[in-house]
Formats: sequence, structure tokens, C-alpha cells
Amino acid sequence: MNSCKTFFTFLSITFITVFQNSDACTRVVYHGTNDLIITARSMDWKEEIPANLWILPSGILRNGLVGENSVQWRSKYGSVVTTSWDIASSDGMNEKGLVANMLWLAESEYPKFDPKGTKNGLAISLWLQYALDNFATVEEAVNDLAQEKFIVVSSLIPGTDRFTTLHLSLSDAKGDNAIFEYINGKLVIHHDPSYNVMTNSPIFNEQLAINEYWKGIPGTIMLPGTNRAADRYVRASYYIGAIPKTDNTRNALASVFGVIRNCSVPLGISSETEPNISSTRWRTVADHKNMTYYFDNVLNPNVVWVDLKKIDFKENAPVKKLSLSNNEIYEGESSGKFTETKPFAFAALPQ
Repeated sequence: MNSCKTFFTFLSITFITVFQNSDACTRVVYHGTNDLIITARSMDWKEEIPANLWILPSGILRNGLVGENSVQWRSKYGSVVTTSWDIASSDGMNEKGLVANMLWLAESEYPKFDPKGTKNGLAISLWLQYALDNFATVEEAVNDLAQEKFIVVSSLIPGTDRFTTLHLSLSDAKGDNAIFEYINGKLVIHHDPSYNVMTNSPIFNEQLAINEYWKGIPGTIMLPGTNRAADRYVRASYYIGAIPKTDNTRNALASVFGVIRNCSVPLGISSETEPNISSTRWRTVADHKNMTYYFDNVLNPNVVWVDLKKIDFKENAPVKKLSLSNNEIYEGESSGKFTETKPFAFAALPQ
């Protein structure tokens, strides 16, 4: 009995420790009935992280912004994205129902990039946008990105001394999921429809191990309730599996919003000694089946949503912006409230 207790204590300490070195976000994917798939995420950050919504049409010519060896492409699909500081796409959904989410991963280590070498590069600010621009499904993205046609190149967040370390999740209208991480300079891809929960540290393999352990402890009896990333991961895994599986969109959305809010951190809570505890700044919920993208700013009393079926994503359509960074308040479906705007500039690799 004592040995079991000791083992449980060891596991608990281990799980808490490995999650203490990153800013924290949570991402979950709900599999309902009759093809109702919903992806939700929270953005947690210690400082304010201004966000705006953008409509980006197809046909935009882009390059990887790392110098002469930048990968180049023309966007095949249009998308609605949430930006961070208007220098990177950190979340979004394209016109085919592919959803992409960027989360912090302190363990990330990217390949070395030689600006004069033979390998093309892609600035990390464009990593998520590259996926939304080019792929309709998770399987397409996995098959293409596994070929490693380019290197993801990271750098300091502009204006800070903080090096950007991220991992990327993709989900689609079929309910498929993939997680992309760079560990020890190597691209690691986790691809399976069951990979429907993701947080920050540790690396995804170890997150799966944590989840497997907690499956043996009924959530109706005990769930860890602190703001620690490990605890939020366990709650997300339990609740996204426990809520009713339905094709009633209104009920499903209410349940998924409940899950992602349960995993959020109240505004104003942070810890200098535990950097994984950061206030939730905003949340998104994407309904793949009905092509609707919801944005929930914690400083506003209402949720804004965008019906992608009402948006013109054709080539040469205008780039448009819905300003949210000044806590503007909109009412309900807001696709008609975007205004034509000069495209934002993705952060480039310093030359």
C-alpha cells in the first residue's frame, strides 16, 4: 500500500514539474454525430497579446521571409485568421474547414538554417498560414509537410528577448487531427483522429502518457482543479469525452464552450515562479461542419462569430479586418463588419 502511495506521489510531482516552463494554452476537438466536428482553443499569455480577425482571400503570393532562400507559394484557399500583434497568424480556419492552432512549446528546437544553403526556409510567423493556404484536410497537410520541403525558422518575438517556440495543431471537417513539433531539430508528426486534446509542455508523446494514466481515475470521482497546465490537460481530456455526442449544433457549441472555459485561467492570475499560469486572453471555437468561426475576448461581454459561407474568398477579393485589439464590441455574426484594409506584415527573420 505504501509503495502505491509513493508511486502516485512521484507521478503527481513529475506531472506538475514538467508543465512549469511554458506559457499555457489548451486545444480540444469535439466529435459529435452526423459529422459535427468542433475545435476550440484558449490563448493564455502573461502580458496583453492584441488580436484581430482577418479575411485573407485565395491567390495571395507569399514567401517565407527568411531571405533569398525563402519558400514561395500562392494561397490556394482563403481563410479567416486571428493574429497576434498583427505580425503572425496564431489561429484560424480556411474555406475548406481546415482549422489550425499555434500553441507554445518550450521544448521546441528547430533545425539549423543556412541562409546561403540549399534548403528553403519559412519564418515561424507564417507556419500556420502556410497550412491554411495550401491544404484542405489534415491528411493532405501531413503528406506534404512530412516531405520537409523547407525548414521552419524561428527568432525572437519582435521587441522582446524571448525566442519563439511553438507547435502546430491541425483538425479538419472529417474529424482528423495532427500535431507538428520540432524536437531536437527534427520534425515529429503525430497523426490520428483520437489526438483531440493538446496543451503546451511536455512534448506530445508525454502528454499522451499523462492522459493514459488519468484514464484509470474516474473523472466523476476526482479531477485536478488547479490552473496548472497538467491539471487543465486532464480536465480537457475528461470533459471533451464526457459531454453528450450530438448533432444539435446549439447544444454542442454550448458544451464545447463550457469545456474550453473550464480550462481557462481567470484574467489577472499569473505567477512569477510558475510561468505556466497565465491569464486567458481570448478563445476561439470553430464549427467545421457549419463553417462558423467564433471569437471570445475575455474583456468583452459577448462572443463574435463569422460565417465563412458569407465571405468572398476568390482571388483578387479584398483583404479585410475586424478590429478587436481595442476591445471593440460587435453583435453576433459579423462577416459584414470587416473593413477592407492593407494586409498586415508577417514578422520576417531579422537580416
